[in-house]
Amino acid sequence: MADTSLPSTVGVLGGGRMGAGIAHAFLTSGSQVVVVERDTESATAARDRILRDVSGSVERGKVDGTVDELAANLSVTTDHGDFATAGLVIEAVPEDFDLKVSSLQAVESHLGDDAYLATNTSSMSVNGLAEQLQRPQQFCGLHFFNPVPASKLVEVIIGEQTSDQLKALAAQWVEGIGKTAVTINDAPGFASSRLGVALGLEAIRMVEEGVASAEDIDNAMTLGYKHPIGPLALTDIVGLDVRLGVAEYLTDKLGPRFEPPQLMRDMVERGELGRKSGKGFYTYDD
Repeated sequence: MADTSLPSTVGVLGGGRMGAGIAHAFLTSGSQVVVVERDTESATAARDRILRDVSGSVERGKVDGTVDELAANLSVTTDHGDFATAGLVIEAVPEDFDLKVSSLQAVESHLGDDAYLATNTSSMSVNGLAEQLQRPQQFCGLHFFNPVPASKLVEVIIGEQTSDQLKALAAQWVEGIGKTAVTINDAPGFASSRLGVALGLEAIRMVEEGVASAEDIDNAMTLGYKHPIGPLALTDIVGLDVRLGVAEYLTDKLGPRFEPPQLMRDMVERGELGRKSGKGFYTYDD
């Protein structure tokens, strides 16, 4: 049954791992979902990715309805015009400022007057992006975490021009998809990325300096501090390339304490990006 606190139609720009997870969250909570991808091949891959996750949720009894019923509420296209009926569109394209600006502007031009727009950026300035939009008061950050279906947290990032109404609605939407919202005023790295990257970078420096193995460093944090996953295993999940980009951004904004270790740069150069490449601080057979 649809959650009446959610927009009846939610759009997602980008159907990669994060976009597919966001689409899954709203689709399985009862919204109609429209995903727009850059080309037909990408759109087909995105649809398959979303429905594979939906099927897993149905098999585990996590959601109501059948796969066919949920699939009927999903549309994956290449036309931004299909966002016209959406009450909310969430941008989930790669972490490149110029790409995000052009993507958000393209979406905004198709939205109804009462529709809201959000970015899933993990670190970029919501204020900086808002300055490039026509309706910054209807724009905020919704920072989802990977993997979205399993994660319980969404950071709601409030810009200087974000309306009080949107601030309240955003927290309501997060609750409506069964997650918990933390509300953060826009600042470099927000709360989660800033703290998470700081811990991850120091763990990488410890490996670089030969202080301990990756496994022992992670065990120190999971067993000693009750973290659900160690900082190096988490870096593998997020992707070393993604974390490198965030670290470089934070270095630019906050100073040299976020300077990426040379080991991190070398691993990215070698293509050791973590789980998605099969090797990072650990090796993955799947």
